[in-house]
Amino acid sequence: MKEGGEGLGVPTCHELGARRGDSALDPLLSRVGSRKEEQPRFQSAADKRAHHNALERKRRDHIKDSFHSLRDSVPSLQGEKASRAQILDKATEYIQYMRRKNHTHQQDIDDLKRQNALLEQQVRALEKARSSAQLQTNYPSSDSSLYTNAKGSTISAFDGGSDSSSESEPEEPQSRKKLRMEAS
Repeated sequence: MKEGGEGLGVPTCHELGARRGDSALDPLLSRVGSRKEEQPRFQSAADKRAHHNALERKRRDHIKDSFHSLRDSVPSLQGEKASRAQILDKATEYIQYMRRKNHTHQQDIDDLKRQNALLEQQVRALEKARSSAQLQTNYPSSDSSLYTNAKGSTISAFDGGSDSSSESEPEEPQSRKKLRMEAS
């Protein structure tokens, strides 16, 4: 029988399991053994230190690359040299700015959606009015020769439906001419 690590005469778990034939310890021992096999074994303290230094260098390089990536993502810092504190400050400002901008854009989108809904409602109302007007033209009233124009005056069906004013009303084009003369 081999003795355990420090020469105290204590058998290892593996030796105990093998000696007793205890099958309950076998899965545990196999897992412990596989963990040791997965991790690289170092032969000396210098190897451990070198491995630790390599891992630490890799971690620092990753952090450095992440800061450079963050710096290049902030428009006011792109390509410039900046300390990590400056990068974090400017990135925070930029994030807050973009949040405000997104919020106002979302409000604009919501306003446009409401306007679209109102316009769709108006279109449906106009289409309904147009279809009812078409129904009225298909089924005219008892006096089919008289209709009303947009001004509310009665016109004859034989007029051609023009909105021209009668001779007794003042002519609007003269007032329009006056406006044009004043503007020029």
